[in-house]
Amino acid sequence: MAIVDLVMPKMGESIMEATVLKWHKRVGDHVKMDETLLDIATDKVDSEVPSTTAGVITELLYKENDVVPVGAVIARVDAGGAVLVAAPATAPVHQAAPQPAPVQQAAPQYQAAPTGVESNGARFYSPLVLNIAGTEGIGMAELEKIPGTGNEGRVTKKDILDYVSNRKAQPAPQAAAPQPAPVAAPQAAPQPVPAAPAPAPAPPSVIGGNVEIIEMDRMRRLIADHMVRSKHTSPHVTSFTEADVTNIVKWRDKVKGKFEQMYGEKITYTPIFFEAIVNCIRKFPMINSSLDGYNIVIKKDINIGMATALPSGNLIVPVIKNAGTKNLLGLTKDVNALANAARGNKLKADDTQGGTFTVTNVGTFGSLMGTPIINQPQVAILAVGAIKKRPVVLETEDGDVIAIRHMMYLSLSYDHRIVDGSLGASFLTAVAKELEAFDKERGI
Repeated sequence: MAIVDLVMPKMGESIMEATVLKWHKRVGDHVKMDETLLDIATDKVDSEVPSTTAGVITELLYKENDVVPVGAVIARVDAGGAVLVAAPATAPVHQAAPQPAPVQQAAPQYQAAPTGVESNGARFYSPLVLNIAGTEGIGMAELEKIPGTGNEGRVTKKDILDYVSNRKAQPAPQAAAPQPAPVAAPQAAPQPVPAAPAPAPAPPSVIGGNVEIIEMDRMRRLIADHMVRSKHTSPHVTSFTEADVTNIVKWRDKVKGKFEQMYGEKITYTPIFFEAIVNCIRKFPMINSSLDGYNIVIKKDINIGMATALPSGNLIVPVIKNAGTKNLLGLTKDVNALANAARGNKLKADDTQGGTFTVTNVGTFGSLMGTPIINQPQVAILAVGAIKKRPVVLETEDGDVIAIRHMMYLSLSYDHRIVDGSLGASFLTAVAKELEAFDKERGI
C-alpha cells in the first residue's frame, strides 16, 4: 500500500489554524485528485479543501468541529486504491497524530459501492448520497421518498442535505421510546452558549404565539460573539459630523463612463472615501492602533477593512492591505475585487486578516447614519451614511445663500481607552474637510 498523508493547507500568511466543518468523505470511500475532501472555516471564511491524491481513505485524524493547526496531517489515503472492508483504521502509522479520532461510519443497511447502487425501484444513488444517508440513519425506504432534482430524478448531495436539515428541524415521529425532554435534550443537542442546559424543545413552548424560530448559522454566531466581545472589551464613544460631498458626486458623474472605458473598473464612492480616510490617518496615527495590555501599538501599515454584506445577509470585512501606498485606481481595483469575491463566496482566508481600521457604508441600505461597533482589536470604525440632497446655507463673498447640496453624515465609534473625544472628533472633522476639499477638476 502507498499511504499518502493529506495535510491542512496554509491559507494565508496570518492563518495558523482552521476548524473542520464537514467531512465529505468517510473511511473506505474513494477520493479523486482535486475532489473536495472536507469543508473548513477560518474566522468568517469557509473553504473547501481538495484531495491532493487519488485513492481510498484509510484514516481521518480529526472530527468535525475540531480545530486543526496548519500543516497537521488530517487524513491518510491509500494511493494504491485498494478497497477497504473495515471502516476505521485503528493503528496509526505516523508519528504523533494529535487527535487520532477516526470517523467511523455505521451504515449496516447498505454498502456504498464505488459505482453507486440502484434501489429495487431502479433509482440510482451515488456513493456520496448513500454515505450521508448511512451517517444520518436514513433507511432505504426513507431514501426512496426523498424527491430528487438530479438527472432522471436522482437524489443529489444538496437534496439529501436539505432533507436532513429539514428533518432535524422537526421532531422525528419515530417509534423509538419517548424521551423525556429535560433528560435527553441537553445531551442530544448541545448548544454553543455556555448558559443553563435548557432542553431543545423548550424555546418554542416558552415563547408561544405566532412565531418562527431560526437557529443561527455558524457565521451569524461568530458575528454575534464578536460584537458582544467588542462591547465588553472597549468603552465605545461615537461622534458625528456631516460633509458636503457635492464636488465628489459631480466629479464621479462626469468621469465614471470614461473611467470604466480606460481601466475596465467601475468607480464607486467607496475608494474616494478610502483615499480621504488614508490621508487623515497619516495626520492622526493613533487612530490606526491597537491595545496590548497597557501598551499602545501604532500600526505603520494602513489596512482598511470594508464591511460587506453577503447574499445570506451576514456581514464580512475583507481588508485592503497597504491602502496607504495605493492611488485611486489601485483602491478602486481592490474594492471591486474584494466586493465581488465576497458576494461570490470566493474570499480567501487571508482576505479578512490584518485590518487596522474599518469603514462601513450604512448608506448603502438607506440609513442616514449609524453607531458602528468596533472591529476588534482595532480602536475605531467609521460609518458613512446615505448621500442626500438638502438645502444648505453657504457663505459667499456676497453673503449667505441657500443652495441644494449633496450632504452625508459620518459617524466614528472609537475605543475611549485610547482615543479621547478630542482626538476622535478631530479625526472625524478632518475626514469631512478632506471630502469637502475634493477637487472636482482633477483628472483620472
